[in-house]
Amino acid sequence: MKINAAIKPDQVCNDEHYLSRKTVYLGQIFPTYCQIHQRAQQEELDKIEKHIKSTKDKENAKPLDKPEQFLYQLTLIPNFNSRVFCILFQSSFCECMSSITRKLDTLQRVCKVIQDSETVKKILGLILAFGNFMNGGNRTRGQADGFSLDILPKLKDVKSSDGMKSLLSYIVAYYLRHFDEDAGRETCVYPLPEPHDLFQASQLKFEDFQKDLARLRKDLRACISEVEKVCKISDEENLEPFKEKMDDFLKQAKSELEMLDSQLSSTHKLFLELTVFFSVKAKAGEKEVSPNMFFSIWHEFSSDFKDQWKKENKTILKERLKAAEESFRQAKEKASYSVKPKQSSGIVR
Repeated sequence: MKINAAIKPDQVCNDEHYLSRKTVYLGQIFPTYCQIHQRAQQEELDKIEKHIKSTKDKENAKPLDKPEQFLYQLTLIPNFNSRVFCILFQSSFCECMSSITRKLDTLQRVCKVIQDSETVKKILGLILAFGNFMNGGNRTRGQADGFSLDILPKLKDVKSSDGMKSLLSYIVAYYLRHFDEDAGRETCVYPLPEPHDLFQASQLKFEDFQKDLARLRKDLRACISEVEKVCKISDEENLEPFKEKMDDFLKQAKSELEMLDSQLSSTHKLFLELTVFFSVKAKAGEKEVSPNMFFSIWHEFSSDFKDQWKKENKTILKERLKAAEESFRQAKEKASYSVKPKQSSGIVR
């Protein structure tokens, strides 16, 4: 029996592969079909409808191929385009919301660590103390109460007289040996925000967040309009489960957008407070300090610090192993040396 195909060969191959691999129902694969955007062109639909009309009530008529059957069944769904738009928006909305939430979470976490972490405060305190010590001969610079963040990436360039050590490597070593009880062990925790998190934070823009939320609100309004159109035009028997599912989604989407908008505002406020805390000023011509300007400094500093932190931890580990080997050697030598008890001669004096 010959089969009639109206769709392009490459599209037929993709559709037929999916439709032939297992038994499926139209209701099950409709969302998947919408997701992959393989909707029929109008020209293809016209060919399919023409074939159906021309073969109606005819014996030995060529049946439609599976992809054509599938697409034709989709065209029978009332308000198909509006339903497709709503289902696709539901999927893209969830993905976009998740992406924005992850970025804001990263930004919030980094801000809180920089402002509240005790280990960050200790390291900044060491930098100030050693800086004042090095400038001890200068009455002004040797008694500073703070320093500009621009100094942080430059610490690696301040070298010892023999050029073997930098101020940064000395600070890292001092911190690990005097403030970190787990130095040289696997349990040793990196004391600064991770360079990867700082880099991600430096790439974010609050303007982009605002644009993303504005676009989501606009698309949500369009989705509400399409849902209302479907509910108004469709017969009662064709409303469910579309109406129930979309009503639940729209209610949840509105709530999530409000929560995300609130999170964006609180994150923006937290960031601006952090820049004031460190006395960072905006560049000329800019209204406020940007995440890129602020976190790029911290990213470079944290990257340099972590390199030295890893090296110093390895050095401390080697020292611990060497000390343990020496302790074991001494214990072994002590165990092999024994004093024999004095034998009684039996002579009474």
